[in-house]
Formats: sequence, structure tokens, C-alpha cells
Amino acid sequence: MSRHENILPDGWPTPKGYSNGILGAKGRTLFLAGQVGWTSEEVFESEKLIPQFKQALQNIVAIVEKAGGSREDICKMTCFCKDRDQYLESRRELGAIWKDIMGKHYPCMSMIFVVDLLDHPALIEIEAVAVIAAE
Repeated sequence: MSRHENILPDGWPTPKGYSNGILGAKGRTLFLAGQVGWTSEEVFESEKLIPQFKQALQNIVAIVEKAGGSREDICKMTCFCKDRDQYLESRRELGAIWKDIMGKHYPCMSMIFVVDLLDHPALIEIEAVAVIAAE
């Protein structure tokens, strides 16, 4: 169960797959650098979007957990993707990966399509902000 409060103005439709606003509970703020789809040894096991998305999302959760939080503490994510068409074609598979890793937790999110990413052959990079309850 989330310790944070979803903010939805009266009369607005409930967004699908993200939140418009999350009010973080009192706690420590964790800022996560962009994570690409490589392993902890910085090895890309695939040059395809779906497995890179899965690994990048697992990397985000691993950092949050190392800081003492959980996936539900993630309040904001920004995704940078190199291939809009591949992303749109893969949304069903990406959604299944999301549910497997994140459950029904949907932070505030932005998807930005970019020309390139620093770490080749990265197709997606995810950065995040989490608020982890004070101990």
C-alpha cells in the first residue's frame, strides 16, 4: 500500500498507466540517474526494446530497494526512448513487464523520444524520483 497520495482534480478522468500528481509522504527523497537496459556488470544482453525496458525498470527498483524503499515509493519517472514506432508497437508487452515488476503502482510519468542515448546500444533510459519514508 502506498504511503503517498495520488492527486486528481475533481472531474478529471483517471489516467491510464500513470498518475497526474503524487504527493509524497514525509521522508527522504531519492533521485535516480537514468538507468539503461544493461546488467549490473554494464552489459547489454539484448539490442531490443522490450528486454532493455525490463532490465532498466529492474535497475530502478534495485536502487530504490537498496535505499530502503520499495517500488511504491517511486513518485516520478521520465523515460527517454530512441524508437517511437517500436515503443508504440510493443505497448502490450511493455505493459505486461510493467505489471510484473511494478504491479498496479503508476507514478507520474513522462515519455520523451530522443535521437540517441549515450550508452550504445541503449534504446531506452529511465530516470526516477522516490520518496522513502523516514525511519
